[in-house]
Amino acid sequence: MATRDTARARTRAAIVGGVRIGGGAPVVVQSMTCTDTHDEQATLAQVRSLADAGCDIVRVTVPDEDALAPFAKICAEAPVPIVADIHFDYRLAIGAVRAGAAKLRINPGNIGSWEKVDAVIDAAGEAGAAIRIGVNAGSLERDIAERADLTQPEKLVASSLRFVEHFEQRGFTNIVLSAKAHSVPTTIETYRALSRELPQVPLHLGVTEAGTVRQGTIKSSVGLGVLLAEGIGDTLRVSLTADPVEEPPVAWGILECLGIRRRGPELVSCPTCGRTQVDLIPIATEVERRLQTVTKPISVAVMGCVVNGPGEASDADVGVACGRGCGLLFRHGEVTRKVSEDDIVDALMEEIDRL
Repeated sequence: MATRDTARARTRAAIVGGVRIGGGAPVVVQSMTCTDTHDEQATLAQVRSLADAGCDIVRVTVPDEDALAPFAKICAEAPVPIVADIHFDYRLAIGAVRAGAAKLRINPGNIGSWEKVDAVIDAAGEAGAAIRIGVNAGSLERDIAERADLTQPEKLVASSLRFVEHFEQRGFTNIVLSAKAHSVPTTIETYRALSRELPQVPLHLGVTEAGTVRQGTIKSSVGLGVLLAEGIGDTLRVSLTADPVEEPPVAWGILECLGIRRRGPELVSCPTCGRTQVDLIPIATEVERRLQTVTKPISVAVMGCVVNGPGEASDADVGVACGRGCGLLFRHGEVTRKVSEDDIVDALMEEIDRL
C-alpha cells in the first residue's frame, strides 16, 4: 500500500470544480452521459443518476453550438462537476468553459492547429477550468499514426508527450492525461510508459470500446486493476456498451478490491458446493441487491456450510453461516441468533441496520 500511495502522490493535482485529481487525492470515479445534450432535463436526470451511482465527476458531450445553452443549464444544476467532451471544433471548447464546464476533454487527433489549441488553453485558464488531453488509438494525429517504426503504445506516448510539453511550455498545468486503446496489453504498456515519462501528470485510466457489461467489466478489471495496483492512475472510467449507470459500480468494485477506496459494503459469499444445505445463490443475490442502498463501509459474509462459514462470518462485520435450512447470524464475531432459511436475508439486513 505504501508503494501505491507514494507513486500516486507524486502527480500534481488538477482541480475540477471542487474535485482534486492527482497529488495523492482519492482516485476519482467518472462516467459519461449518453443522452442528447440538447435535452437538458434528460441529461440532468442521467447526471444525477450517475452521481447517485458513485461518480465524482460526469462528462457530457457538446456536439454543436446549439448544445451550449442547455449545457450551461446542466453545469449550473448538476450535483457534480461537469466535463465537456469536445471533438473537431475548438470554438465549442471555448464556449463550453464559458458556459460553466469545470473541465474540457479535447482530442489531439482532431482538435486542429496549435493556434486553435492555444485559444482553448487561454479560455480554460481564464475560466479556471482543467483540460484532459484525451489521446485515442483510433484518432491519432496523422503524422504519428502513419509512422511504421512505432508500436501502438509508442504512438500513444508520442502524441501524449507532444501535447503535454506544449501545454506546460505555455504555463498551463491544470491538466489530466489519457491515452486509450481497446487492447488491454496496449493499455497497460502505454500507461506504464506515461507514468515513467510524465510522472507529474495525473492520469485518467480507461480501456476504450471495452464492450458489453460482461466483456467490458472483465477487460476493465484486468487492465485498470493491474495499473492501479502498481500505483498508476488518478481517475478512471469503466467504458461499457450499456446504460452508463452500470459503469460506476464496476469502477468502485475495482477500487474496493484493491483496497484503494471504498464507498459501500463488501460482500463475501462462497461459490456453493455439495455441502451447502440452503438455497444460497438467491440468498446471496438478494443480499447484494439490498446492499446497493447501503453506504456503510462494512464487510458482509454469506456462507453456505460449516467448513469455512463460521470463520468467515465471524471475521466480517456482519455475516451468516448456514446449516441445514437455517443460518447462524454473527455481528463483530459474536453469534446473535439462529434463524430459518426463509428469514436469513431480512435478519441479516436488520443486523446491518444495528451497526
